[in-house]
Amino acid sequence: MSAPYIFKAVRSTPEPAASIEVELIMKSDLAAIGAVVEELLHFVRRSDCVPGHDRDVELALRAALNNAVRHGNQEDPEKQVHISCRCGPGKEVSIVIRDEGQGFDTTAFLYPTVVNSQVSCNQRGIQLMRTFMDEVHFEHGGREVHMRKRLPPGTNRRAIP
Repeated sequence: MSAPYIFKAVRSTPEPAASIEVELIMKSDLAAIGAVVEELLHFVRRSDCVPGHDRDVELALRAALNNAVRHGNQEDPEKQVHISCRCGPGKEVSIVIRDEGQGFDTTAFLYPTVVNSQVSCNQRGIQLMRTFMDEVHFEHGGREVHMRKRLPPGTNRRAIP
């Protein structure tokens, strides 16, 4: 893979639960994160799934991709990061990021206790994801993060720039 990422698939579902999903495969390279984030944000904005909340999605996405490359894949250039992004226009965005690393004990990150510890420093990405997304959980032994951002109930989509 010479480009920083490739499109794996694009799918859409019909009304009434219309959604559009893209899948990307990214090189396990910190330098590739910017291009992937820009591509996915373009998709999120064009899909109009969480208007006015794309900055939250951007910050959580950068944190998750950084964790996948740095901590999951240990910046191994032979490994990849798999990304799935599903948008329900005017409803929500759902993102799944899977690395090819060893995973981690997800229960150790449920209740951070010491803010100044080295472990706490490593938790920063997870804390950012939880701050900016409505739902964050891990599967497959910590190798896969699931994030969801919903448009707040009662939000007038047209009132958001």
